[in-house]
Amino acid sequence: MDMRYLVGMNFARLRKEKGFTQERFAETSGFTQQYVSDLERGRRNPTVVTLFHLASALDVTPADLVAEVTSDQTD
Repeated sequence: MDMRYLVGMNFARLRKEKGFTQERFAETSGFTQQYVSDLERGRRNPTVVTLFHLASALDVTPADLVAEVTSDQTD
């Protein structure tokens, strides 16, 4: 799986688990809603620094954003 799609899928899942809409996450994190949308669709290739900031805003580790997705996480 392409790393951009993996990060996007993990980010979307974690964002929803934390109760954020894309808009609310953008408001609280400083990222634009367009960036969040592009990230979730695998259209962005975030840097290590960006991964750190995204993870911090979600209160997760950067490793959570790059972890392999298991079947129970996609259901």
